[in-house]
Amino acid sequence: MKQGYIIARIDVHDAETYAKYTAQTPIVAAQFGGEFIVRGGQCEQAEGAGRARQVVIRFPSYARAVEFYHSPEYQAILPLALAGSNRELVIVEGA
Repeated sequence: MKQGYIIARIDVHDAETYAKYTAQTPIVAAQFGGEFIVRGGQCEQAEGAGRARQVVIRFPSYARAVEFYHSPEYQAILPLALAGSNRELVIVEGA
């Protein structure tokens, strides 16, 4: 079974609100087998437009990644992310 990934590119504009989101996200992701493999950190924008923060969460399958995103638990904290940042987020199947 191929793994699933959530990839987010983020610019935080309200650190306090965004911190409330990031404090809860790992707990919810773990309920779906999610593991953060990239969570901020140093990066170099080698090509194209970029964002300041990059996040990658690995899940056991694409279906579990989709379930996580649409779960009531994640949807309850998502407004904090949207209020505290501008971002793009994709759910992809691994190779």
